[in-house]
Amino acid sequence: MTLNNLALHCGNARVEFETLERVETPKPTRRWQRIAHTELLSVVRERLAEAGMQILTEAHTLHAKGAQYFGLLQVAVAGHAEKDWGTIVGIRNSHDKRFPAGLALGSSVFVCENGAFTGEVVLARKHTTHIRRDLPEVTARAVGRLEDFIGQTEKRALVYQEREMGNKEAHDLVVRALDARAITTTMVPRVLEQWRRPNHPEFKDRNLWSLYNAFTETLKGGLTKLPRRCEALHGVLDSAAHTSAAESEIALSA
Repeated sequence: MTLNNLALHCGNARVEFETLERVETPKPTRRWQRIAHTELLSVVRERLAEAGMQILTEAHTLHAKGAQYFGLLQVAVAGHAEKDWGTIVGIRNSHDKRFPAGLALGSSVFVCENGAFTGEVVLARKHTTHIRRDLPEVTARAVGRLEDFIGQTEKRALVYQEREMGNKEAHDLVVRALDARAITTTMVPRVLEQWRRPNHPEFKDRNLWSLYNAFTETLKGGLTKLPRRCEALHGVLDSAAHTSAAESEIALSA
């Protein structure tokens, strides 16, 4: 996966690191301790390096006139042969109280550059007193869960690939995903089109993995809403795959 591929999830709002450095961080108050977007990013980079994980590519985006930051880091983890997909670390920060500083784990399918976050919050630290003191430790704990996350994601991918599926059941799952708000009504035709005529021949098999990639192909580019939608999507598809809670719960940003 190249930087340009990863940047597809950030859309036209992608910015370079130098732009992040120019964002002015509001002065802290007694109860609200804002931190710079680049400070959070630097802490994550340091903890990944300490854990022996290599950052392969990264992409960043800003919203709300720089008050909200979202970033994606694709990382390589020693001991895991990721031939078809890679691991993504998602980062977010805000200066306007819209959400806490956060870290999420996700996966990206190489063949189509689709990305998805899964499971539960792995880091969500409010911008209150001592955030600067606590951030390295909580980030290290989150990074420490990467290897477990990768193992669980491998299990999910295998289960999805082995779960055969016909058109009737696929259509029913699309409706269930709509009800769960994993997708919007305008996305339904695009998901069905990707299911019936996938852009990539690797997904022509009629199984749950192909349907999953029909969803992620449609969701591609909506980074700000991707974690919540992916959480809902995995709830629907894991149920269809009859996976246990232990197999299906993986780390995701809320």
